Amino acid sequence: MSEFRPIEGNFNPEGANFAIVVARWNGEITESLLNGALRAFARQGVGEDCVRVVRVPGAFELPLAAKKLAESGGIDAVVALGCVIRGGTPHFEYVCSECARGIGEAGLDTGVPIAFGVLTTDDLQQAKDRSGDNEENKGEEAALTALEMVSLFQQLAAR
Repeated sequence: MSEFRPIEGNFNPEGANFAIVVARWNGEITESLLNGALRAFARQGVGEDCVRVVRVPGAFELPLAAKKLAESGGIDAVVALGCVIRGGTPHFEYVCSECARGIGEAGLDTGVPIAFGVLTTDDLQQAKDRSGDNEENKGEEAALTALEMVSLFQQLAAR
């Protein structure tokens, strides 16, 4: 009997192109997320010419831009980066909910992986902790997710 071997992605998809859509709102945090994502791509050997960065006003606009990029052709995965910090009104819940729903829907509609790198935190310190120049950077994590999903899809297509 042969050994069962699951199909898994790795961080080295061949010939892949990526887009990062990043919100300008909470720019100190989102720039740190972007830097983390770019570091992860560079560390895995993805050239600058294979990563397109697109900016949008805020997290609410991420899903539409991600979908547009995914539909454009030539993009194998999109990384969506944003930060929503809880305030004193229900606005936080609406933005977070629609952002998450929209990003998931965009990936399902297009068949292109869209990695969710949107922080939804209770305060600024939590956002800083998750976007710092360290292993906790969620932008880096989202870029690695995009790499792994593209690799997985390449393997599935080859079978």
